[in-house]
Amino acid sequence: MGCIMKVLVIHGPNLNLLGKRETKIYGTLSLAQIDRRITQRAGEQGFEAEIFQSNAEGDIVTALQKAAGRVKGIVINPAAYTHTSVAIRDAIAAIDVPVVEVHLSNIFRREEFRHESLISEVAAGVISGFGAESYLLGIDAAVARSCSISLPRGSGVCPPSSCWARMTSRIGRMTVRCAARTSASAR
Repeated sequence: MGCIMKVLVIHGPNLNLLGKRETKIYGTLSLAQIDRRITQRAGEQGFEAEIFQSNAEGDIVTALQKAAGRVKGIVINPAAYTHTSVAIRDAIAAIDVPVVEVHLSNIFRREEFRHESLISEVAAGVISGFGAESYLLGIDAAVARSCSISLPRGSGVCPPSSCWARMTSRIGRMTVRCAARTSASAR
């Protein structure tokens, strides 16, 4: 088993309509099909994906709060709440769990109001514009981030304060490499 035992995947509002809603933007896969891909990726990497969808902001906030201490990473597509929800942003900031923000579409190639994310400021990273693959890349990133955060200091393994991690995704497998920074690479 890898560094992570469970990842929470949160789908925001209107994502329950995937496959029927604006397919030129969001694609033809249904949420159930995306969830199957997420579950498959998790299984390939030796951990469990817990999947949650809600159209209600408060339910998403509650799911984030309940995740603390229970999961090692979170992948969230806040959907329309990306641009409006201080509550979701604050819930993410309040928990000590790496959160990766994902979007099916490239929000920066869309309407101007979609270019602003309240979530990205508190997320470990953002993946946008790769369709359903955004979720899989997000899972890989959450696993990599969780692994680097979990490295114990003084264990002979590079601690996150003095290392870099490089994650590559190949055929559903993740590789995390850690190397001590040298004075040359720190420049």
